[in-house]
Amino acid sequence: MEGAAVSKRKPPGRPPFDPRRAKGAPTEPILFSQPPADVSPTSGALPPEAAAGARAPVAEEPLVLSVSDLTRLVRDAIKRQLPGTLYVVGQISNISRPAGGHIYLTLKDEESEVRCVMWRSDAALLKFAPADGLEVIATGEVDVYEPRGQYQFYIRRLEPRGVGALELAFRQLKAKLEREGLFDPARKRPIPAIPRRVAVVTSLTGAAIRDILQTINRRFPCITVYVYPVKVQGEGASAEIADAIRRLNAARESLGGIDVMIVGRGGGSLEDLWAFNEEAVARAIHASAIPIISAIGHEVDFTIADFVADLRAATPTAAAELVAPLLVDLIGGLDTQAHRLMRAVLGRVETCRAQLAVVERCEWFRDPLSRLGQKHQRLDETTGRLRLAMSKRLVACRTTLHDTEVRLTRVRPEVQLAQRRERLAKIEHRLRWALGHCNLMKERSLAAAELRLKASSPDRLTHTGRLLLGELDGRLTRAVARAHADRERLVSGMEARLAAGSHEAILNRGFTITRRREDGKIVRSSADAAPGNRLVTRTARGEIESRVESTPSPESTE
Repeated sequence: MEGAAVSKRKPPGRPPFDPRRAKGAPTEPILFSQPPADVSPTSGALPPEAAAGARAPVAEEPLVLSVSDLTRLVRDAIKRQLPGTLYVVGQISNISRPAGGHIYLTLKDEESEVRCVMWRSDAALLKFAPADGLEVIATGEVDVYEPRGQYQFYIRRLEPRGVGALELAFRQLKAKLEREGLFDPARKRPIPAIPRRVAVVTSLTGAAIRDILQTINRRFPCITVYVYPVKVQGEGASAEIADAIRRLNAARESLGGIDVMIVGRGGGSLEDLWAFNEEAVARAIHASAIPIISAIGHEVDFTIADFVADLRAATPTAAAELVAPLLVDLIGGLDTQAHRLMRAVLGRVETCRAQLAVVERCEWFRDPLSRLGQKHQRLDETTGRLRLAMSKRLVACRTTLHDTEVRLTRVRPEVQLAQRRERLAKIEHRLRWALGHCNLMKERSLAAAELRLKASSPDRLTHTGRLLLGELDGRLTRAVARAHADRERLVSGMEARLAAGSHEAILNRGFTITRRREDGKIVRSSADAAPGNRLVTRTARGEIESRVESTPSPESTE
C-alpha cells in the first residue's frame, strides 16, 4: 500500500547515530545532488506520512518508498534537471495515429530510442504527414508517464530534417493524389472555345482580378463574368477557395450555366501560395462539374491545384486569354467561313443540276413503269428457279436421310448381336453334329470289333478286345471332352468379343452417342451442329439434353 511508507521490520544491525541523517540529509548522494529538503509533504513527491517518516530522527529505521513515490521522485528530478524545451534529432519508427488524433511514435538513432507523444492540438498544425523512416527534428519536453514509470518525450513541434516542412508536405500530397488518379490526363475536360459565362475565384484586392477583367473586356466583351471573392492566403484561405468552387457548381443552373471557371491569384512566396497546395482545394477542383483553369502566381510557380485543374495558365492574364478569344479574329474567321460556305453551296448546286440533267436523259426516268415490269418478270423467273432448286434439294436430302437410316440399321448393335447369335447357333449345331458323327463312327468301329471278337472265340482275344475297347472308350471320352472344351472356349471368346463390341459396353466405357433432336441425325463433328440446335446425348445411364451456344470454326479445330 502507498500509505505504508515506513516499514516496521527491524534491520539486522543498528547503525551508529548520524546527525546529518537525523536532520533529513542522506549519508551520500546516490541518485541526485539536490538536498532532500525539497522532498517534503508540500513538494508532491511523497505523501505526508512518508515525508514524516523520512524526517523522523529514528536512525535505525531505513526510508522505504512505494513504487508511486519513487516514480514521482524521478519525475520531479527530471523536471528540475532538464530544460523545459529540448530539440531531438532522430528517425521515426512505429508511428500510429488512433481515432483520437494523437500521434504516438518512437524516435531512434544508431544506439538508442525513446517513446514520443504528440497531442492532437499540436498534430493538427502539421503541414506534412509523419511516416516511418523519416528523419525529423522534434521540439518538446521530457516527462514521466507515471502509470508505467516510463519517461517519454512530448512533442510540441515536428519538422523534417534536410527539407522544409512545406516542401515535404507538397511532395507527400502530390504523390498521394497522383496515386489516386487526380492528375490523370484522361479525366481532364476540354475548355469551351467560346464560353458565354465565366466564373472567377480570386481576391478582390489583388492585381489578378483586375488583369482578368481587363483582358476579357478587351478581347471578348460579350462574356458574362461572375466574380466570387475569397481569401487567397493566410489561415482559412483554402477552405474559402474550396467552398467557393462547390457553391459555384451548386448555383450553376440558377445562373444560366457556367462554361468555365478560373481559380487563381497573383505571384508570391511559397507560403503565400500555400492555400492552393491544400488537399481540400485539390478535392474541390477534382469534384467540380465545371471545367477549371488554374492561374496561380507566375510561370515558374507550380501548385497542387495546377496538376488537378483541367488546364494550367502561367498567369491570370494568360488564363483570361485562354477563355476569351479575340473578337476581331472571330469576325474574320466567320467571314472566311461564310465565303467558303457560299462557294461550297454554289458548287453543290451546280453539281446537282448536272446530275439532274443526266438523270432526265435516262430512258428509265422517262418511262419508269416499263423498267418496273422487267424487274417483276425477273423476280418471277428467279422465284421459279428457287422453288425448283429447293424441291430438288429437299428430294436429295430425303434420299440421303433414307440411305443413312439404312446404313445405321445395318450397323446397329442389336442387328450385329442377332447376327452373331445366329452364327453361334450354327457353330453349335455343327459341333453337336460332329460329336454325334464321331460317336456313331466309334460305335460302328466298336461293333465291328465286337463282331470280330465274337468271331474269334478264344478268351485271350476277348480279353484283349475288351482292354482295347476300354482304352478306345477312354480316348474317345477324352477326345470328346477336349473338343467340347475347345468349342466352349471358342464360343465364350466370341461372346466376349461380341459383348465388348456392343453399344452398351461402349457406353459403359465412357463413350456417348449424340443426335440432333430435330431430325435424329448423329453428330460426328462440330460441322453437324449449328448454334441453337437441341442435342440429345445418350450415356450408359440415361440421356442428356443440351443446346449449342457456339461451334469453333474448322480452321481453329485444325
